Amino acid sequence: MLAAQQKPLKHAIELQLNDELLVARITGRLIHPASGRSYHKIFNPPKQSMTDDVTGEPLIQRSDDNEETLRKRLGTYHAQTGPVTDYYRKTGIWKPIDASQEPGAVWKSVLSITDGQSATGSLMNKLGLQK
Repeated sequence: MLAAQQKPLKHAIELQLNDELLVARITGRLIHPASGRSYHKIFNPPKQSMTDDVTGEPLIQRSDDNEETLRKRLGTYHAQTGPVTDYYRKTGIWKPIDASQEPGAVWKSVLSITDGQSATGSLMNKLGLQK
């Protein structure tokens, strides 16, 4: 698609995260269904166990946020993205980012890769995906 528009892809950014940390993050997610507020058993626990801080209503854990399901998804992810990652490594535009950092640090890492292209504009523009 980009080649047809004569717009080369400038960056292929891979957010890298250890599978064990990802399992801990996903299996600890808690959701307040009515509002969509999210909590985490370890990283952002509610004040009272399994209870929304705002309404006092029960929190849920998604049925697919379990280790068995996640490990199956990870197997598929690694099998499908490995060849893509290898391809972009060979092109020289692949850049890894440590996604185990705080969200702000991850975003700063993304911007440090893309900011060399343009001082202004959206991230999509900096990645070469929009004018």
